[in-house]
Amino acid sequence: MSQDPLSRTTPRAGPPAPGAGMPPPDAAGQARSDALLAHIQARIAVAGGWISFADYMQMALYEPGLGYYDARGNKFGAQGDFVTAPEISPLFAQALAAPVARAFGTLPAQVLEFGAGTGALAHDLLHDLERRGCPAEQYWIVEVSADLRARQQERLAAYPVRWLDHLPADFGGVVIANEVLDVLPVQLFVRGAADVQERGVAADGGALRFAGRAAGPDLCHSMSAIESAAGALPPGYGSELCPLADAWIAAIAACLRRGLVLLLDYGFPRHEYYHPQRAMGTLMCHYRQHAHAEPLWLPGLNDITAHVDFTAVAQSARAAGLDLLGYTSQAHFLMNCGILDRLVARHGSVPEAATTGALQRLLSEAEMGELVKVMALGRGLDEGGWGFDRGDRRHRL
Repeated sequence: MSQDPLSRTTPRAGPPAPGAGMPPPDAAGQARSDALLAHIQARIAVAGGWISFADYMQMALYEPGLGYYDARGNKFGAQGDFVTAPEISPLFAQALAAPVARAFGTLPAQVLEFGAGTGALAHDLLHDLERRGCPAEQYWIVEVSADLRARQQERLAAYPVRWLDHLPADFGGVVIANEVLDVLPVQLFVRGAADVQERGVAADGGALRFAGRAAGPDLCHSMSAIESAAGALPPGYGSELCPLADAWIAAIAACLRRGLVLLLDYGFPRHEYYHPQRAMGTLMCHYRQHAHAEPLWLPGLNDITAHVDFTAVAQSARAAGLDLLGYTSQAHFLMNCGILDRLVARHGSVPEAATTGALQRLLSEAEMGELVKVMALGRGLDEGGWGFDRGDRRHRL
């Protein structure tokens, strides 16, 4: 079966030229993108003519009032730019409720969710936890987008939800991050014959363009670690890495007194991420249900993502004092958590076609079932029973 163009996977038929075959933005969107472009060009000028791609991606996604996630507009769902698992079916949250409910048996009945999108996951998870007789006493959301926070507040008004600007100083409970790590800003690199180049962004007249410079010591050190695990990369090989993921994991570990951390995202272990055949990396953009590979086009109007190096995440977690409790595909995780039982309980032995279609999108190897991975980290918890009883792949990291 072909991959679904609405999920964060590969583009429909290869990356198009910027704007080719895609609907133009409306006047307000174009004006916002133009304003952000001016901000980016000013930043480049102040920096001496070049900024890292990570700095560009930070501005394109999160610049106050102008970045993709900080401005109004439909981002999720059939009318937006892409679809995430919680919007495909409530079965996703109902399956996720199984390990959360188990955690509530030994942990405070609290959830801390990062980047809650439309609030679909929080809504369905809270509802199913109540159905199971173990409601959440408190649900916190860390959301950087003022627009999305307003939508979440409207959707979740009936539940005990609070919004935070910063991590709590002392947290016990369950931490959930669904498709969060893949929108952390990344550095881009190209392996040269004798050195490593960092790909950044420069301004050329009224347009932006990619420009390279010699990689700094931190990037060269990261490249050494990558090649130790994946083998020597050939000249011309380009990809990305995400130093911010290490800082993000460290921040979680610093505030987690005792708890379970569930990370769900597109990604691979390091030896697969930096496979020689994946020579162009994983960077991808999403604009009105079209996937393309031109992140400098219409800044602020495109989602920009890069897959997750789960080996790096596991290493960061161990260094921060967290236990690695499991790592597997989304399909294995959801089935281990009883998604098929929930399907039968809710829809009977012959569910309607729309429900089975949604389930296939969540579980199929050609779609999210294999492309999305799930990792569980913890502190002060037992090993088993978190959704990794079958198909655990920790040995591949």
